Amino acid sequence: MQGDRTALLSAIAAPMVGMMQQIGIKQQDQAQALVQEVVMPTLTAHYDELLDIQAHSFASALGKDDLQAIAAFYATPAGKRLVTVQPQLAQAQLAGTQQWMQSVMPELQGKLTKAIQAHGWTTGGQPKAR
Repeated sequence: MQGDRTALLSAIAAPMVGMMQQIGIKQQDQAQALVQEVVMPTLTAHYDELLDIQAHSFASALGKDDLQAIAAFYATPAGKRLVTVQPQLAQAQLAGTQQWMQSVMPELQGKLTKAIQAHGWTTGGQPKAR
């Protein structure tokens, strides 16, 4: 389940540069320097903690046979590739989910407003004074 530590951490580096830019380090070279000097060494130092968290999560949700099958998959070339692209996939999924929520939000807000009115509630969740 550990996968290739170096490959996974390397795959995290590029999204971390983007994160540095989002928090205000706009110059790409400065963002990259911070990732290499601060972020990556810190993540590397705490990597075993991440493995422990993941192992406990898997063990609490899956049985021994499933865990052995998953470990066998991660030992394959496809499993090893999945480990290296997981940070990119997670970032893409998060961005996709945010985009999807933004596209659904106008419809959802309209329906929520109608439901609140149908119940006679105010937006604070309390019934309207009668």
